[in-house]
Amino acid sequence: MGKDLCIDYDGGVVNIRVGAIIMRDGSFLMVGNPNFDYLYSVGGRIRFGETAEEAVVREVREETGRDMEIDRLGFVTEDFFLGDSPAKMGKLIYELGYYFYMKTPADFAPVCESFTEDGSEEFLVWAAPEEGRKMYPAFFNDELRHPEQTIKHFVTDQRE
Repeated sequence: MGKDLCIDYDGGVVNIRVGAIIMRDGSFLMVGNPNFDYLYSVGGRIRFGETAEEAVVREVREETGRDMEIDRLGFVTEDFFLGDSPAKMGKLIYELGYYFYMKTPADFAPVCESFTEDGSEEFLVWAAPEEGRKMYPAFFNDELRHPEQTIKHFVTDQRE
């Protein structure tokens, strides 16, 4: 496969991303790292030549150590925000995301051995919507309380 679909464009960055919605007992699996005070979904960038479905399966394997099947597409997102990683600090980022509900095996015991693009070690956390933790995508806290069978589209703009 090719490189990650993270494209420098006109002083900003275009990302094409996938996210996995892995749920168990009303909680969902999120990723964190010691550099930030928020959690983010299991997932990452699609690579050139890869479908969104192939990318989410690969990312789940890389971040949890397990192969999982896709249940269904749940959300499509468009996000505008300012980068907070060293390589993208302050740059405008436009991110197109596809979030898939995954089929969580009964014996699922994730093991995180992944790192951020700047080399920081990541960790996995089971988060419950009622905890109200700061996370991205932010709509997870509301939408995952009562998952629906429809595909929803969200646009967020955090440029300021």
